[in-house]
Amino acid sequence: MELRHLRYFIAVAEELHFTRAAERLHIGQPPLSQAIQALEADIGAQLFARTKRSVRLTEAGKLFLTDARRILALSEQAGETARRAERGEAGELRIGFTFSTPLTPLFAAVINRYRRAYPHVTLTLHELATLRQLDGLAQRTLDLGFIRPPDRGHADELKLTPMRQDPLVAVLSTASPLARKKKIEMRELKAMPFVMYPPGAGTGIYPQIFRLCREAGFVPHVALEAGEASTIIGLVAAGCGVSLLPKSFDRIRMDGVCYRPIADQAATTTLLLAQRGDEVSPLVEAFVALAMEAARE
Repeated sequence: MELRHLRYFIAVAEELHFTRAAERLHIGQPPLSQAIQALEADIGAQLFARTKRSVRLTEAGKLFLTDARRILALSEQAGETARRAERGEAGELRIGFTFSTPLTPLFAAVINRYRRAYPHVTLTLHELATLRQLDGLAQRTLDLGFIRPPDRGHADELKLTPMRQDPLVAVLSTASPLARKKKIEMRELKAMPFVMYPPGAGTGIYPQIFRLCREAGFVPHVALEAGEASTIIGLVAAGCGVSLLPKSFDRIRMDGVCYRPIADQAATTTLLLAQRGDEVSPLVEAFVALAMEAARE
């Protein structure tokens, strides 16, 4: 069954006149009559009752007309959906983000702006550590990821777009003598127990903390590990040690905890938007362009 045959049938059904239907379709009457006969043979039912003076729909034709209109409407909708997808305006976009990303105003601004600009795109958001997002991009279960600089090299596999630079802050108990200082140097944390993400959590900040400590002349003593930033902050409040986190976490207010800037210049982390290096999806391109525009503002 061809779509053009359905269009021909609908024209005849609405005009109830082969000559007028042929003029409406800009084709000759003989080809139109042949197309209708082919359609009737194809579906195995007579759609029109014809006499020399009139044309009328049979009961089968009346029912078929409803479905034919529905089929043509769906075909037009399918075509429009495909065109929207080609323009990056429809489909599904799967985006990963690190634990700190929702605390940055940029993330909320990008997501809200994208939803308004592309209402027909389904956004699926996944909270994942950096290395888990890299795995998702490699396995094509994610299309984009808001990540922190990874410890392992992916230069040949990924395209990384810097979104914003975030300083790291020392997370301290308010009972600590260091809490009275306006700024902390890494070397001042040498004798302190650390509360950190476990090494298997896949966060980009775990190896960075060790690098900063080594550059300051010591190896951190990890007293406790926790998989959630809020738990880390709570353990610091309980006097279990100190931690380092991106400054965006200072939005989490908790009794017994304070956040202090770190003086060392290397104590910063970048929020990156990661995509596959060979990515050609219009959906991804549209999101990246919008995110970069928001980041420049």
